[in-house]
Amino acid sequence: MLKEIKLNTAQRNEMLDLTPQLNQFIKEIKAKSGLLSVYSPHTTSGITINENADPAVIYDLLHALDKLTPRLDDYRHAEGNSDAHLKSSLVGCSEQIIVENGELMLGTWQGVFFCEFDGPRSRRVWLKFIPA
Repeated sequence: MLKEIKLNTAQRNEMLDLTPQLNQFIKEIKAKSGLLSVYSPHTTSGITINENADPAVIYDLLHALDKLTPRLDDYRHAEGNSDAHLKSSLVGCSEQIIVENGELMLGTWQGVFFCEFDGPRSRRVWLKFIPA
């Protein structure tokens, strides 16, 4: 089972909680047990799992990534988005979540996020369920 989620981001750097869409996908396909792979096919975005209860966590993550990879530096990539490529490599482009009894096996405070590092843009995320 493969599904594409289309996203439109509004800011250069932002994190969008995909957890509701992932839960909906699991219900739609009546998944019971297996792995859900969440993948972003973009070189300036990422997928991560982190706290989705306190919005300050998102701010702190994006702030720390900006400090690690400043927008302006001695980069050679001509497009002016080298920091976005670096952030994408640091965060990674995919996550795998265990599905058991039709539920995502996330911790109490965990959510799955799409990370935009070069927005605003139209983006897509692919979901692939692999049954056990």
